[in-house]
Amino acid sequence: MKIWKDFKEFAFKGNVMDMAIGVIIGGAFGKIVASVVENIITPLISLLTGNTSFNDLMWVLKDGTLDAETGEMVGQVAIKYGAFIQTVIDFFLIAVCIFIMVKVIKGISEKAKKKKEEAPAEEEEKKPTTEGLLTEVVAMMKKDRGIEEDK
Repeated sequence: MKIWKDFKEFAFKGNVMDMAIGVIIGGAFGKIVASVVENIITPLISLLTGNTSFNDLMWVLKDGTLDAETGEMVGQVAIKYGAFIQTVIDFFLIAVCIFIMVKVIKGISEKAKKKKEEAPAEEEEKKPTTEGLLTEVVAMMKKDRGIEEDK
């Protein structure tokens, strides 16, 4: 039963849930970047390389035959280096985007931390001291009783 208790503590802690949310958002973010690469960047690069899609770039080791029903090559053996290039571009763009996001979030976090550190110092300056409060109370009491202040 101790193992079950330890597992429940681990599984339902905030950090694990935060990590799960991060993985889900990361997957969605990956799809967005993949779409940008596939639909915007790859066509631009293909235009520069002679209208060739990266996915079409391959080194054919053994020819195959074209299946009339499906329109796919059957029996072909090829090294598809174009798909590899596409994956490298995807990775690079995702890494750059994550780097920028981390830098922005870190900058915001540091600004908030500085502001939080400065706020207590300002509050302490504004806080009256016990001695100051007592002096004010005595002065108000003297005023109420008609006693003149000592100068």
